[in-house]
Amino acid sequence: MSTPAEYYNSLPPVSKTYGVACLMATAAFYLQLYNPHNIALKYEDVIKRFQVWRVVTNFFFLGPFSFRFAFRLIIIAKYGVSLERGPFDKRTADYLWMLMFGALSLLVMAAIPPLRTPFMGPSLVFMMVYIWGREFPNARISIYGVVSLKGFYLPWAMLALELIFGNPLLPAILGMVAGHLYYFLTVLHPLAGGKYIFKTPLFVNKLVAFWGEGTQVNSPVPRNPQAGVAFRGRSYRLSGTQSTAPSAEQPETNTTIPSEQPNATAGGVTFRGRSYRLDGR
Repeated sequence: MSTPAEYYNSLPPVSKTYGVACLMATAAFYLQLYNPHNIALKYEDVIKRFQVWRVVTNFFFLGPFSFRFAFRLIIIAKYGVSLERGPFDKRTADYLWMLMFGALSLLVMAAIPPLRTPFMGPSLVFMMVYIWGREFPNARISIYGVVSLKGFYLPWAMLALELIFGNPLLPAILGMVAGHLYYFLTVLHPLAGGKYIFKTPLFVNKLVAFWGEGTQVNSPVPRNPQAGVAFRGRSYRLSGTQSTAPSAEQPETNTTIPSEQPNATAGGVTFRGRSYRLDGR
């Protein structure tokens, strides 16, 4: 059995970062470090007061500590991690772009007043559930050990649970719409013969490369080109000869540099210059 630290370190980077950020946001709210109304999505404040952080911070608040919050955090730890380890394995930039596209889609839908909710984090979590159900349609899922069903029906079962628990259905429905839009553009439309135009933008690949976490196959940006390099420069031997530090482009060799002075000793040249005899010649 792994320790909590080992389990934490084994989690893929994007799901781990998002889950920890949501946990810290709720913990800070519990400690009364901020008012949730200051991070909620309010387009009036974004446009008129230039509080642009609201379009980002609202995705990290999943509610106060409660069963509903724990349920959403478990979804990230189970289905978000399963996506990142499965269909998005070694595709960290693609997975991050999926979440970013979902967030952008939810922000566009929230511009319509009847569809607006102050916090879109639950919708983004439900988007993970929908995409997981489409990626693993034949996986067997047990809900509370009572109902067993295929993965394709998991989003609808979750929607029914939201209804039973008395939670609003709008966030879940918006998440399903965003998830279906992403799945249609990346899977269904290309399979139907359409052209695949939904590529991960270059700036997302650069962000992942700068972050240095995860792996992106066929990435146009090299990952951490300076990682592990402590010094690159010119060094000098005690013998006065010059050498460069070994690097990936210039492997270290064991060739011996011949000395120019025939009187040079093995310990190096001690003096180079003009000498005078005691008689002045």
